Amino acid sequence: MRINFVVVAVLFALCLAPAQAADDSLFRALGGRDGVTRIANEAIAMAEKDPRIGHTFSESDIPRVKEQLGIQFCALTGGGCVYEGHTMAESHQGLGLTQSDFNALVEILQIVMDRENIPFATQNRFLALLAPMVRDVITR
Repeated sequence: MRINFVVVAVLFALCLAPAQAADDSLFRALGGRDGVTRIANEAIAMAEKDPRIGHTFSESDIPRVKEQLGIQFCALTGGGCVYEGHTMAESHQGLGLTQSDFNALVEILQIVMDRENIPFATQNRFLALLAPMVRDVITR
């Protein structure tokens, strides 16, 4: 068996190389930890009062939801946070959420980000990270 020493050398060098820092450009564009926390807090506050989806928060621990969502936003956007909360499927189990419910929350997030003067392109980058979660959130 012949071993390609160039490949072995490259693999060895990669193992010894320092880990690259995660791309935190989106996190920074959203205002860092303070920004993603504000977005999470304001979005939940608005969602709670929204006649379309407010009822889904009636039995929630709102301070915890805000905290966990802020951590999750931080983790998703490269802020270095580690989200250890429930999965989206676990969090939304039994709520009977629809595509319309998900869309309402996206609209709320857009309003909050507009108020935070987050550029449209940055909003789209962020929402693109959340879009795949629709499969775990919608249950009917």
